[in-house]
Amino acid sequence: MRFLSDVGISRSTTQELRRCGHSVLHLREEGLQRLSDPEILDRARQEKRIVLTFDLDFGDLLAACSHELPSVIIFRLQDQTPSSVTPRLLDVIHKRKDELEAGAILVVEEGRYRLRRLPIQKGS
Repeated sequence: MRFLSDVGISRSTTQELRRCGHSVLHLREEGLQRLSDPEILDRARQEKRIVLTFDLDFGDLLAACSHELPSVIIFRLQDQTPSSVTPRLLDVIHKRKDELEAGAILVVEEGRYRLRRLPIQKGS
């Protein structure tokens, strides 16, 4: 799978994804840490990447438009260290690969995750 890591995502999480065979672009590694959230979504959409973030604004932006992609995985965990984030990430991408490739917002929380398919219909 192809990912775009927002600045809050640890480089060790990015490296672990690469070790697992995924293509990962980290905004800091590319000198793109100043991109706005809409610009990050546009880049991910153009490059067919899934956004990894701690920022809830991405879900709001996707809800406001009618795009089917990019998918976004949002982490809402108290422990935001790689030792907590990385195994949860690997688990959800394994379990929800098809939905993420088709377009979804996946929110990873303590003990569970929530998935919403894209595009989000107005009034739903």
